[in-house]
Amino acid sequence: MKKEFISWSPRLSCGIKLIDEQHMGLVNLVNEMYNQATGNDVQEHKYFEKVIQEMVKYAKIHFATEEKIMLATKFSGYGEHKKDHERFVKKVIENIGAYRAGKRLTLSSFTKYLKEWILSHIALMDKQYFEYFKEIATRKEDGKLSITSADIH
Repeated sequence: MKKEFISWSPRLSCGIKLIDEQHMGLVNLVNEMYNQATGNDVQEHKYFEKVIQEMVKYAKIHFATEEKIMLATKFSGYGEHKKDHERFVKKVIENIGAYRAGKRLTLSSFTKYLKEWILSHIALMDKQYFEYFKEIATRKEDGKLSITSADIH
């Protein structure tokens, strides 16, 4: 039976479909990794090698998406946000190296790190631009928010 390590909830949603879908994708990847933490070192290592590059690639695509929107909307917190993304990628790459070198890092502890970072990043850093986007976005007739060229000053 698969366990949910991170549960998606509306409080994690920013209301921008693409960003929410990407955040859900990251949550699903971490949940999948968590379910592979069996305690069997050989199995875990094999799985880790398969999934970790996908995780890094997915995170980089997501970060590029967020940063592109932030730049387009002239979000003032862009620089700090980009630095947080860069620190995360650097830390993940360091953890990959440590894991491959046989250091005392388990798939379980690695997924705990990912969970904590994702939840705190969305709750603290991402919420800043969620609020900014809500302020500048246009509300469509169906009630949904949209960022169009008219919203970007």
